[in-house]
Amino acid sequence: MIRLQGITKVYAMGKRELTVLRGIDLHIEQGEMVAIMGPSGSGKTTLLNIVGCLDGPTAGSYLLDGAEVSRLSSGELAQVRGQKVGFVFQVFNLLPQLTALANVELGVRYARGGNRHRDHALAALDRVGLSDRAGHRPTELSGGEQQRVAIARALVKNPPLILADEPTGNLDSRSGEEVMSILNSLHHEQAITLLVITHDDNVARHCQRIIRLLDGQVVTEEVV
Repeated sequence: MIRLQGITKVYAMGKRELTVLRGIDLHIEQGEMVAIMGPSGSGKTTLLNIVGCLDGPTAGSYLLDGAEVSRLSSGELAQVRGQKVGFVFQVFNLLPQLTALANVELGVRYARGGNRHRDHALAALDRVGLSDRAGHRPTELSGGEQQRVAIARALVKNPPLILADEPTGNLDSRSGEEVMSILNSLHHEQAITLLVITHDDNVARHCQRIIRLLDGQVVTEEVV
């Protein structure tokens, strides 16, 4: 599903350069659930952005579903994102004026040329246990419920890959466990590939493997 070879990312900082990723080699099979851990500044978010086709590497090869995407233009990367990747972030990024259902429908709209597919959105809310909250706005939902709406929005286009960046970071422990239980169920029932960035060992233990980064390099990999 995901194969990174020699991935390097360098940012220009005025007259100097900042190397964030240093030759990352990584292989994630279809249907795996993998945690990425490491201290702040270790390159986790940069790696996630490259895997999610939000950014491209400075050097190296990235194969997604067997296709080389590391040399694609920004427009081509956007097309791959729309077809293959769902995102769940620490900040829920829900539009406050829209209902839960309308927020989930946005995922279909952006992925499918502006068409609205209410049935798909309702089905996605049902998969995260929120069909009865479809008409509520974000301010009427708990933090855990808002994150579940965000998961439904990621799911609505049926992507083979979901990337979750600190998905429990803004939640209490109980809500965090509920969110991870949902992600676990999706992984087991639908063979969705899940890549989870986290600082929380409890979250990482829900995954099959833990990959630890330090200073832009993979330092350890362990099976949970």
